[in-house]
Amino acid sequence: MTAVKLGLAQINTTVGNVKANAEQILAAARWAHGQGVDVLLTPELVMIGYPAEDLLLRPAFVDQQDRELQRLCAELAQFAGLHVVVGHACRQGRLLYNAASVLAAGRILHTYFKRELPDYGVFDEKRYFRPGGDPVVFEVKGVRFGLNICEDAWFAAAPQLARQQGAQVLLVPNASPYSTRKHHERIERIAPNTAGMTLAYLNKIGGQDELVFDGGSFVLGPDGALAARLPLFEPAHAVLELDAAGRPVAASAAPAEWPQPLEQVWKALVLAVRDYLGKSGFSKALLGLSGGIDSALVLALAVEALGADKVRAVMMPSRYTADISLIDARQMAEGLGVHYDEIAIGALAQAYEQALAPQFCGLAADTTEENIQARIRGNLLMALSNKTGALVLTTGNKSELATGYCTLYGDMAGGYAVIKDVPKTLVYELARWRNRAAEVIPRRIIERPPSAELRPDQKDQDSLPPYDVLDAIIERYVEDNQAVADIEKAGFAADTVAQVVRLIRISEYKRRQGAIGPKITSRAFGRDWRYPITNGFRE
Repeated sequence: MTAVKLGLAQINTTVGNVKANAEQILAAARWAHGQGVDVLLTPELVMIGYPAEDLLLRPAFVDQQDRELQRLCAELAQFAGLHVVVGHACRQGRLLYNAASVLAAGRILHTYFKRELPDYGVFDEKRYFRPGGDPVVFEVKGVRFGLNICEDAWFAAAPQLARQQGAQVLLVPNASPYSTRKHHERIERIAPNTAGMTLAYLNKIGGQDELVFDGGSFVLGPDGALAARLPLFEPAHAVLELDAAGRPVAASAAPAEWPQPLEQVWKALVLAVRDYLGKSGFSKALLGLSGGIDSALVLALAVEALGADKVRAVMMPSRYTADISLIDARQMAEGLGVHYDEIAIGALAQAYEQALAPQFCGLAADTTEENIQARIRGNLLMALSNKTGALVLTTGNKSELATGYCTLYGDMAGGYAVIKDVPKTLVYELARWRNRAAEVIPRRIIERPPSAELRPDQKDQDSLPPYDVLDAIIERYVEDNQAVADIEKAGFAADTVAQVVRLIRISEYKRRQGAIGPKITSRAFGRDWRYPITNGFRE
C-alpha cells in the first residue's frame, strides 16, 4: 500500500539567473502537486545554479537569491501537502553554507548543511562554503526522510548519521558533472554507504562553461536494487510510490535505458554546445571547415545542437589545400544544409610574406610561415564573428592541445573549443558512430591520413607519434598522473614518452590562452588541470 509519493525533478538551471531558476522549481512543483506527490526533490544549489564560483563572494548575489527563495516559499503555499527540497546558499552571519531546505505551507521547515565539501579536480567548494555536520530528518505521512547533499553520500559518515536519526529514505540532491565511466562509479561508491535506506539520487542536467551535467538520476531500494533511473542529458520527471517503511513499491515509468559510451559522449558535447551558446546569449555559430576530421566532427555536433540554419562553415583554402579537401568540405556542408563560404587565403599569405621579407632575409622557411596561414584564418573567422554576432567554434582536439600541435591566435582563436577534451582516436570513433544512422561526414574525411595542410605533403605523423600511441601516453600522464618510468614499463618507447611529456610541458602557455571547452574525460585541460607555465619539474 502506498504511503508517500516521491517526485524527482531533473532540471536544467542557469548559474546566476535566480529568478528563472525559481520559476523552474515552481513549474516542477505544479507538476508534482498534480501528480499527488508529497515530497519533491530538486538538484543541488538549484536556486543559484552550479557552480556559481565567485558570484558567491558578492553579498548582492546572495541577497538576490534570498529574496527569490522567500518569494518561492510563499508561492509554494498554494500546493497543499507538498514538501519541496530546494538547494540554495545559506548565509548565517559571515558564514556561507551549501544548503538544502524543505519548503512547505509557505515556510522553510528544515535546512541541512552539506558536510563533505569537495576541493579537488573541478571542485572548489571550500573556497566558498563552511562544512555542516548535523543531520536533518523530517517526517511526511509517517515516512522519515533524511537529507544529504552530493559528496556527502560518497562517504559513510553523513548517511550513517541520517540513518541513526531514523531516516528510511535518504534524499540526495546533486550537481555531479559528467565524465566517461562515471555513471556506474556513482552507484558503486554510494550504494554501500546508504544500505538499509531507500536512496533517491537527483542530479541536475545542462552545460555550464567547461562542465556538462548529465542527469542520470536514480533510486535504489534499501537492498540496493534499482527502482528508478532517469534519462541522461535531458530534463525529466518521475514519481516513486513508497510504502510505510519508505521502500519503493511502484514507479511512474520503467527505468530509462542509458545510451552506450559513444552516444553518451556525443550527447554530452551536443548539450554543452547548445547550453553554452544559449545561456551566453548567442544564437549562431561559425567555424572553419578544412576538409579534415576535426572540423567535420565539430560541424556535425554544432548542427545537431543548434540547427543547420544557425551554423555557418567557412573553407579557407591555401596553396597547400588539396582539391579533395575542398570537395569533401563542400559535400559535407551541402549535405547538412549549412551556410557555406570559401575565402582563399593564398594572396593574403603572400602579402604577409612580402611584408616580412626584409626581416626574414637569410632565414629558412619553418613553422613561422605555417602559423601565418593559421592566423590569417583565425583573423578572418573573428572578423566574421564580429560582423555577424556568431560565436566561433574552434576545432582542435585534446591530442593537439596536449602537444601544442595547434597555432596560438590561429586555429585556437574562438569562443568555445567543442572537442578540446576529445582525444584524436575518440574523434574518429565518434565520427564513425555518427555515420551509422546516416553518412553526414564523408567517408574519405575519416579514411584520409590527417594533415594540417600548411606545407607540401604534410602529415600529422611527421611531427607526432601515431595517435593510438600518443593518446595512450597522454591518458596515462595527464588523466592518471603516471610517472614517466611507469609509462615506459607499460611498453612505450622511452624516446616517444620523453617526446610527448616534453611537448605537454612546453605547451602549457598555449593552453592557458585557448578557449574553454567541455570536459568529458576524467581530467581535462582547464579548471581540472592547474599546472604552472613556468616550472622546473622534468619527470
